[in-house]
Amino acid sequence: MKLAKVIAWIGLLAMTVGLLNGFINGSFAEDGNMILNNPWGVVSLVDLYVGFVLFAMWMSFREKDLLHAILWVISIMVLGFFTGALYVLIALYTSKNDWLTFFLGARKEKVLKQSKNDII
Repeated sequence: MKLAKVIAWIGLLAMTVGLLNGFINGSFAEDGNMILNNPWGVVSLVDLYVGFVLFAMWMSFREKDLLHAILWVISIMVLGFFTGALYVLIALYTSKNDWLTFFLGARKEKVLKQSKNDII
């Protein structure tokens, strides 16, 4: 898990720097217009939001509270993978070095119980 934490920290720092650069030096309206007028810019946005939706599905699955899941999903749609990196870091640190807890979150026991019942 140590490597995963290092990668997540690097991702969070990279996203922080990237977001700050965009907010300080960029113009959302002008730069967004350039992206939307470029076919590969549109492809990049579709790719990005497909990734957001897939990641949001995992976040929503592992959360036990619907309100928390909704807030995380809104956050990833607005702040992108800054939120994703932060979420992964929190999940890594709260999973206590247990990969099943990391991936399954609050649903771990239910999934394990269901798997055990499926085997029997």
